[in-house]
Amino acid sequence: MDRTDTHPHNTPEAAIAPVIQAAAGRFRENVSAAVIGRPRAIDLIFIALLCEGHLLIEDVPGVGKTLLARATARSLALSFKRIQCTPDLLPSDVVGIHLFNQKTAEFEFRPGPVLANIVLVDEINRAMPRTQSSLLECMQERQVTVDWNTMTLPRPFMIMATQNPIELEGTFPLPEAQLDRFLLRLRLGYPSPEDEAAVLARYRQENPLESLGSVLAAEELLEIQKLARRVRVSVPIRDYIIAVTRATRRHPEIRLGASTRSALGLQAACQALAACRGREFVLPDDVKELADPVLSHRLILATDARLKGRSEEQLIEELLDSVPVPAEG
Repeated sequence: MDRTDTHPHNTPEAAIAPVIQAAAGRFRENVSAAVIGRPRAIDLIFIALLCEGHLLIEDVPGVGKTLLARATARSLALSFKRIQCTPDLLPSDVVGIHLFNQKTAEFEFRPGPVLANIVLVDEINRAMPRTQSSLLECMQERQVTVDWNTMTLPRPFMIMATQNPIELEGTFPLPEAQLDRFLLRLRLGYPSPEDEAAVLARYRQENPLESLGSVLAAEELLEIQKLARRVRVSVPIRDYIIAVTRATRRHPEIRLGASTRSALGLQAACQALAACRGREFVLPDDVKELADPVLSHRLILATDARLKGRSEEQLIEELLDSVPVPAEG
């Protein structure tokens, strides 16, 4: 496919959204060739890419979490690595290690899989806490430190982690500090009967993932990331984002509310969503649409709320109903 050239510093304001919208359309069409019936999930992944954020895909086995990550990597002309988490995985298996070369009598650095553009961390909650923590510096600072040597990670950089929420044996829950580093949490759910029939038909003879090509180069992705940051966020919208975030901290059924990093992530995600929909400005509906995937995994419910069977999604929906929405225009 032909790629549209973008120049962030020279692109006029009115052309920002069409450039990003075109790139989002190409990405969605390409990934949909292998991943059927997941348009919202694909759009959220592209939003995370535009924000240089990380994505947590949480659902039961066999619904396409890994397939979605691999299709994303194939759609981008970027380096891709996969880390299969197990309880015996060590931090050095993730970031790399210095090994002694007897021929040269020198230590050589063997980079770990995290030194790639797109990193799939499969079943992240199966890794021990010390291994999970080795990803914190990568996710926040975009760098790794090995034996007191700090190396910058390639740009763009994105971690797509998957976890199975129903298994308890041999798993280690992610700490709140690490959950806060994920921009979005994505839950796929089971496909509809029609989508499931389409999956069986399309995968009957061959795997379409094998023939998937790239539609976005690294340079173009970096450029449209800069363009997305120029989408306008008015003062009333910014105040609305703050009000929604602060409401999570005052709710009696929420023990730990959303952080300031959450508000920054929600603002960036709304800018990306607006651009993907052909707008140069953010609307209150963008905030409402992204509040759940951006905020829900960062909240800790009170014990009484969990005993009542309440969920983070229910509480966020109630908060959105209670916070006054700014008038459009």
